[in-house]
Amino acid sequence: MTNTDISQLLIGASALVPSALLIAAGLVPSKTANATGRSFARFGSTVASAAFAAALLAMVGCIMAGPVHHVFFSVGIASFSVHVDTLTVLMLTLVAFLGVVVTRYSINYLDGDPNQGGFVKWLCATTGSVLLLVVSGNLALFAAAWIATSLSLHQLLTFYGDRPAAVSAAWKKFLISRMGDACLIGVLILTAQKFGTWEFTELFAQSSALTPETTGGIGSIAVLLVACAMLKSAQFPFHSWLPETMESPTPVSALMHAGIINAGGFLIVRLSPIISQSPAALNVLALVGAFTALFASVVMMTQTSIKRSLAWSTVSQMGFMMLQCGLGAFSLAVLHIIAHSLYKAHAFLSSGNVVSMAQAAWRPSGKPAAHPVLLVAILALSGGFSWLVGSLFGVTWAADAGVLVLATLFVMAQAFLLWNLWGTKFPRRLAIIGVLMAGATATLWFALHAGAESLLGSVLPHYTPVRHAFEYGVMGLVVLLFMSVLVLQAQLPIWAEKPGFRALYVHASNGFYVGAIAQRIAQALKLPKATA
Repeated sequence: MTNTDISQLLIGASALVPSALLIAAGLVPSKTANATGRSFARFGSTVASAAFAAALLAMVGCIMAGPVHHVFFSVGIASFSVHVDTLTVLMLTLVAFLGVVVTRYSINYLDGDPNQGGFVKWLCATTGSVLLLVVSGNLALFAAAWIATSLSLHQLLTFYGDRPAAVSAAWKKFLISRMGDACLIGVLILTAQKFGTWEFTELFAQSSALTPETTGGIGSIAVLLVACAMLKSAQFPFHSWLPETMESPTPVSALMHAGIINAGGFLIVRLSPIISQSPAALNVLALVGAFTALFASVVMMTQTSIKRSLAWSTVSQMGFMMLQCGLGAFSLAVLHIIAHSLYKAHAFLSSGNVVSMAQAAWRPSGKPAAHPVLLVAILALSGGFSWLVGSLFGVTWAADAGVLVLATLFVMAQAFLLWNLWGTKFPRRLAIIGVLMAGATATLWFALHAGAESLLGSVLPHYTPVRHAFEYGVMGLVVLLFMSVLVLQAQLPIWAEKPGFRALYVHASNGFYVGAIAQRIAQALKLPKATA
């Protein structure tokens, strides 16, 4: 065995250590874990900390030695292998860090609960399954970790088994997850037929070598992968389970919304060399993601519960992430996963302080600062500004149309925030300062994009398809729809007193009853003891 082989073995093993530690803790019998309670919770926190330290070591090893793909053993085309590259170590470190935070939080949160040990046991098992998914070197191991994550999470969602709402939401999630599993199993079958392998390195190499004459069957694989991601990441109309899981303990919400829900985005990004061979599949993903983001944003504005509002925010953010992937901005999607995970974990774990924070926050004066036509003009100008800043970073419509669309949405959102600030009683000079800060933030956005492209450029494909009028029309429609939602938010104080709007508000607060329809279907499919 050469020094290179030994180095790859060590890095591969170190990447497996975090998941192995947490899964081992998750295998402790619930009776044993509950017998010690708080002590086992502290043990779980210690194991999570050790897993995070091992993840950092794997990151250092990857930086020093470069990407590693190591097969420990194989049987036919199935194998137990790890794939360690920049994307892997970023996600490995992120999930391990969230595991430390959530398990540490659970020590006091569930102190005195007779099932505290069992809860931490399943928390470790779920986090360990996610970590195994991240480091998987082949599609079969990825699928196994994917299913294990879902089944472990189900135990956490049914922690309060005496709450009908919690059991109902968990069952709905169980059904949707099994649909996603079926899609992933279909991918396993089709990739074995098309490529004759499940190893990521070989799949990516063969995908990059495909020609228009040899792409037969790739579209079916890409569509199934997109469907799997949509089911996992709560895309419309499979989204209603996510806001309904608020009956579970807060640490579960934090772990799920900050980590597990991102698995759909990670699936698309990890297998982007394959999915990018099918522009049609990515177009579908972009459309569904955009609609989900807008739909959830409207519903979120009507929620009165802090946790449900955060849940609808997650649905919206997942839609936006799918839009990023659909537009081929895979590096931005990774950046979004990291930022959203850290923000949402903090938001859920500090949700008790959100009310007081909201009371201390500024509010609009009750009327928009000017006519809505002026707001539309400002939003349009902000879009032009994003293109101007993008050109300074070499971003062009020909090569980076998707990135420019996303930048436009980002700058338009900033313009809307400044619009609200202008309508407050704050001094106008603060709004002027805000304009300058917005310009700096837009510049920072493009700088972060350039940094992500540089960091992940060797891992993720640069998606530059030949776009036709239809694709550009879809992009324009997405921008107009986002602009419409912003104008709607600006006009809420004016339209709130109109009878028609009040009716719309009631419908929106109930998620336009999509969840009720899904609930009826789930109840019709429910079997005795199906969620045990």
